[in-house]
Amino acid sequence: MYRSKSNPQVVLHPQDLVVLLRLSLEQGPPPTYAALAAELSLTASEVHAGVERARMAQLVRKGADGKPLVVREALRLFVRHGARYCFPATRGEATRGMPTAHAAEPLVSRVVQPAGEPVPVWPHKQGTVRGMAFYPLYPTVPEAAVRNPALYELLVLFDAVRGGSAREHGLAIELLDARWKVG
Repeated sequence: MYRSKSNPQVVLHPQDLVVLLRLSLEQGPPPTYAALAAELSLTASEVHAGVERARMAQLVRKGADGKPLVVREALRLFVRHGARYCFPATRGEATRGMPTAHAAEPLVSRVVQPAGEPVPVWPHKQGTVRGMAFYPLYPTVPEAAVRNPALYELLVLFDAVRGGSAREHGLAIELLDARWKVG
């Protein structure tokens, strides 16, 4: 991994969180970097570099077989206390896209939607909902979410943490804790 000689500081990238969220779904051995890359619409080298940055940030450790294992408690703490500051929500104009945050499951059935207020959506050409742009963590997120509904739910919860109201944030944290079996 290349690091500048003038600034050797390692910084997590948005796609690293996408990789970590996907890996956090695994109960058994993780998929190969090539399989993750195909599922997440990334390159294998992007996945590998993301895992290495996450390892340096102590969000991943290598198992005895050398495969990455998410340190769920560390990921939970990062998502709860740091992610909204590292990856703040970026919003835009009205557009067509895929619902996210409080507008998609698992939150939409738990949060009362204000009548007439546009919902947050990831802008996407195949989107079916009209709402206000809530830009995804990484441009390939909508394609990855279509391929993996469980990942979609984690990304929706992550968006509620980084850009939702206090109630949505708290509810998303509770649901993430339940999924990661923490707390």
